[in-house]
Amino acid sequence: MAPSTDSSATPAPALPVTPAGAHRAPPCTLVIFGAHGDLTKRLLVPALYNLVGSGLLDPDFRVIGVDRVDSTTAAWRDGLNAMMQSFTHDPNAEFHPASIDAAQWDWLAQRLEYVKADFSDVAAIRALGAGLPANAIFYLAIPSRFFATVVETLGAAGVVAQKDGAFRRVVIEKPFGSDLASAKELNRRVLSVLDESQVFRIDHFLGKETVQNILAMRFGNLIFEPLWRNEYVDHIEITAAETIGVEQRGAFYEPTGALRDMVPNHLFQLFAMVAMEPPNTFDAESVRNAKEQLFEAVTPIDPRDAVRGQYAAGTVEGKPMVGYRESPGVAPHSNTETYVALKLHVENWRWAGVPFYLRTGKGLGGRRTEVVVQFRKPPMLMFRGTETEDLPPNRIILNIQPAQGLTVELGAKKPGPEMDLTDVQARFRYEDVFASSPNVGYETLLYDCLMGDETLFQRADNIEAAWKAVDPVLQAWAQDSTGPELYEAGTTGPKGADALLARDGRAWYPLDKA
Repeated sequence: MAPSTDSSATPAPALPVTPAGAHRAPPCTLVIFGAHGDLTKRLLVPALYNLVGSGLLDPDFRVIGVDRVDSTTAAWRDGLNAMMQSFTHDPNAEFHPASIDAAQWDWLAQRLEYVKADFSDVAAIRALGAGLPANAIFYLAIPSRFFATVVETLGAAGVVAQKDGAFRRVVIEKPFGSDLASAKELNRRVLSVLDESQVFRIDHFLGKETVQNILAMRFGNLIFEPLWRNEYVDHIEITAAETIGVEQRGAFYEPTGALRDMVPNHLFQLFAMVAMEPPNTFDAESVRNAKEQLFEAVTPIDPRDAVRGQYAAGTVEGKPMVGYRESPGVAPHSNTETYVALKLHVENWRWAGVPFYLRTGKGLGGRRTEVVVQFRKPPMLMFRGTETEDLPPNRIILNIQPAQGLTVELGAKKPGPEMDLTDVQARFRYEDVFASSPNVGYETLLYDCLMGDETLFQRADNIEAAWKAVDPVLQAWAQDSTGPELYEAGTTGPKGADALLARDGRAWYPLDKA
């Protein structure tokens, strides 16, 4: 089962030049459990291909794909090559290059090897480990129910012990648990084998440039940070809206739902970027300590401040969409939510009294991920007796996708003899300033893992604190037989989500606003 070497193989093309100021990753073998899965084919391999083009991988970098499927190295390589080529014809793929650079792909392809092994077979994993070099990373691109088992197998096989200054790391995908109890149990089992410094809990949202830019915008610009507090901020909205439904993923989505799928990971990471205190430095522990302090300040969510919905049949972007319950793999009377809206309270000096509203859903009338920071309105006294009946609030909108950048909304005087203010926008867009290239969001995270930088990865206490906040809602929903509120596909979601803000005298920022 040990990976083989073939000295007669054609020499790989020369590695692209590492950019000035960048650091090439150390030599390492990346072992991917789940070599035939969609995550590997659609995201990890394209990300590695992009890292090759960036000149950030060492000549001794290798990839070993492990799965239970009968296959060979040549067949695995050919299948990945076909998948890469297919992306050039698929505008809906997350990775959509105009073409695949042959030399760049060949460099990576010649470093790909396939090994058939069962994830729980200690002897097979021990044999695999016998052929590994000093540095190795084990990537668990597999269903979450296997995470603890594979980590324990790695421990029993003796392949994750670190010695002589070399590293052995394990990358774990979401979902990390399905509630607070399961998250604690998974952490317990993982940390019985590994040191926390070896565990890289990955959330691909944090690989997006626009998410990382939140920290740069907040802490790198003095004009924002003094206003980033309860004296000036009225409320903050965090939205992750999708137009697509569950499509063919009904069997996965049924036991999961929108809250488990999105809130304790993606939305809480955006929340942390927006609301955490400035870390002392941008090293991993300082950033993760700041996140933990924020999460601990979140009061457990009152189930009355949570709304769940499920999309029914409708029309999205001019095309008919079947209801969730009519989707493959979904129970005909399913109570699984495809939409969730929540109100968070943070009990600290910076945010006391400022509500955070989170929403995410599928089958909606608009696709966008964004953070809206709405400021308090200034006093009207100065404008009494003018044409200005109501001052528009100032907003900062952190655009994450599909628009990428920053929008600022402010009041400006309308042309004419009367003093009348209206809402105007100032915008920054990434594509207007920076050259763009196809990117799947995993490139930065894989590189950071190779470099041992845990800043963008979640720590055990971060995981558990996020689950602690949402656990009361999960428990309440488990005992509530009424189920989610139905909403028509192609709309903004259930009416209960609008009522959640309306009772506070507020309204969601429109999904269709440019």
